[in-house]
Amino acid sequence: MPQKINDEIRKTGYKFFANYRAKHSIVEIAEHFGKPLVPWENGLVQTLVPRTEAAPNSYSGIYGLDHFPFHSDLAHWRTPPRYLLLRCITGYADVPTLMIDGHDLIDAVTLDILARAIFKPRRPRNGSVSLLRLCEPVEDVVRIRWDEVFLKPASRIGEVADLRVREWLSTRIPTALSLAQTHDTLLIDNWRMLHARSPILPGRESRAIERVYFEALH
Repeated sequence: MPQKINDEIRKTGYKFFANYRAKHSIVEIAEHFGKPLVPWENGLVQTLVPRTEAAPNSYSGIYGLDHFPFHSDLAHWRTPPRYLLLRCITGYADVPTLMIDGHDLIDAVTLDILARAIFKPRRPRNGSVSLLRLCEPVEDVVRIRWDEVFLKPASRIGEVADLRVREWLSTRIPTALSLAQTHDTLLIDNWRMLHARSPILPGRESRAIERVYFEALH
């Protein structure tokens, strides 16, 4: 990956590419960007489409076509994916992806509270329940995780952090980027940025976005 793109992601937490490489598949683009991660068997590429009914332990099953809450993907994993790539198949300008910078969250709630806040997944994973910190130093960055649905406080300071993060998020005006045109592409630092899906408006049910996770970028 060109150093300029790496530098921009390090600076802002994301990179948007309009009508990017129309002749290439998301798999080809992912292999160009970095080391793709397969989170589930045969699950390198996930196609995200609005659903009014889905599994009860999924965002679609809980929220349907409504606004998804801000989160980092797979925050209940001990090591969440480092980056995620979103690529538009069918998009709409009035259904943007919303993002909030986790660095601002740290400044507001404080690293001391977030680093001491212990959470646990709502359900066991692989037969066990891991205790997880909302913030922790990893390599040369501070990894942030947040998911009000799939992570629950597991300590007193965790309950304090949970309340403060929710309150702070409710006051923020997010960055809104629309994957509106086919081949529009968005690369997000999943250890830094919280993201959310805006509500699916009537007539926008055909929205379709492809997603790939990464362990690392080139």
